[in-house]
Amino acid sequence: MIVEEIMKTKVETLQAEDTIESAIRVMREKKIKHIPIINHEMEVVGIVSDRDVKDATPSIFHNDSAAAELKKPIKYIMKTEVITGHPLDFVEEVAALFFEHHISCLPILKENKLVGIITETDLLYTLIQLTGAHQPGSQIEVKVPHKAGILYEVAGIIRRHNANIQSVLVYPDKKDESYKILVFRVRTMNPMKVIDDLKKEGYDVLWPNMPGISS
Repeated sequence: MIVEEIMKTKVETLQAEDTIESAIRVMREKKIKHIPIINHEMEVVGIVSDRDVKDATPSIFHNDSAAAELKKPIKYIMKTEVITGHPLDFVEEVAALFFEHHISCLPILKENKLVGIITETDLLYTLIQLTGAHQPGSQIEVKVPHKAGILYEVAGIIRRHNANIQSVLVYPDKKDESYKILVFRVRTMNPMKVIDDLKKEGYDVLWPNMPGISS
């Protein structure tokens, strides 16, 4: 999946000379936490978060200076080193950027122009969609040898029961690098027969670990 498929294209923006007060107003009205700051050519020159605004907002105990502080331009509080993405970037690469740089939003540029934005909420929702966690079904985790063709073999056993596989995740076994864990999201509310067959074929079913199923 690429960024273009999940990014928001309607982006609330401000310019560097707009006031801190205007940023507060936009965030409250639009219920957003980040505002890209652009110039007249739609190029991103900075970004402001709700944390930046909060740090710049005077305390209620200093009402005399509050009005003057909020009238200052955003350029005084915006971050100018902005990490950006491209519409054709892969979503998993963008997720790695979020993790590595501890960011919670990513402006998306095409030919140096702002065309969209992705937030951590967008990534979380995409993960839910990719794993099928929002749909009814069962999760089956199987420990298998790390060898070619093993996914096809295990999926074949599930296929015998006409159970539709909604998603598959693969991650390494932390205890033994010669094994990996296959996580299937299957459209069935009763996976007992599938689990039984997997165990009969010699596979180690980690979840669900159901008593009474042959091993």
